[in-house]
Amino acid sequence: MTQDIQPGEVVRRDPEAWRIALTRFVSIIPHTQELGLEVISVVPPEVTMRLPWRDELLGDTTRGLVHGGVLTMLLDTVCGSAVLCGLPSPEVCPTLDLRVDHYRPALAGRPIMASARVLSVTESVVFTEGTLWQDSERPVARGIGNFMRLGPRNTPPGFGEALFSGANEGANDDG
Repeated sequence: MTQDIQPGEVVRRDPEAWRIALTRFVSIIPHTQELGLEVISVVPPEVTMRLPWRDELLGDTTRGLVHGGVLTMLLDTVCGSAVLCGLPSPEVCPTLDLRVDHYRPALAGRPIMASARVLSVTESVVFTEGTLWQDSERPVARGIGNFMRLGPRNTPPGFGEALFSGANEGANDDG
């Protein structure tokens, strides 16, 4: 059974429905699909993802270091995903800016974990914070991402429905 979700409509979803929906989201973005990005857990407004190791992630093959662009992409994706589940209902929110603080290099042969959460929501901007790590005690990088809310008027009809296609088991209409 599908549920029509109108832009601006408040729809509560359970964490598993969000995990399925965000898995669908990252599977339709060509680069995250190709890299095999996995959604591990979603507890709105927080999202955790895993980027499995693959040789194509290397920026420095001599020292076995992951390319900084991979880390930036991962922070942008996990923070943007947190935005989707951090709003009353999904809406289009492009990245306004993303600041990345690199603490240490990500190393070859190990997956990269990513977690992000929404810090604040205004009428026009969603503020997020994300962290990357390979060892839970030693973060690789931190990102502060700000996303512009385009609002219900500029969110395509069916956006929320497409996101949750096949993930509606945890939905209800309570606002």
